Amino acid sequence: MIIDDSASVRQLVNMTLANAGHEVVEAVDGSDALDKLKGVKADMMFVDVNMPKIDGLEFIKQARIMPNCRFIPIIMLTTEAHVSKRHEGKLAGATGWIIKPFKPEQLLTIVNKFLG
Repeated sequence: MIIDDSASVRQLVNMTLANAGHEVVEAVDGSDALDKLKGVKADMMFVDVNMPKIDGLEFIKQARIMPNCRFIPIIMLTTEAHVSKRHEGKLAGATGWIIKPFKPEQLLTIVNKFLG
């Protein structure tokens, strides 16, 4: 699942992962993602930090309460590079952090690391 308010980022992640054989669900913000997670099982999530309605950090906190999301990898995909934000992400339950702009190969490396 890719959760980002930027259509171009969602499209790039979707295209990269779909071309590698992965099925991708898109969400425009944390609220949309929480709704979609009620009917979809995600194996991994890429989440932006700064989004309307429910931001990435709050989304992770809420997702980690859901039984089907407790242990899946959640990677922050954001322009936020400051150490304090990374620490907040880790405390919220983020598994990793990728800084935008990113190369598609970075996504595939991360996916292969966690999903094999």
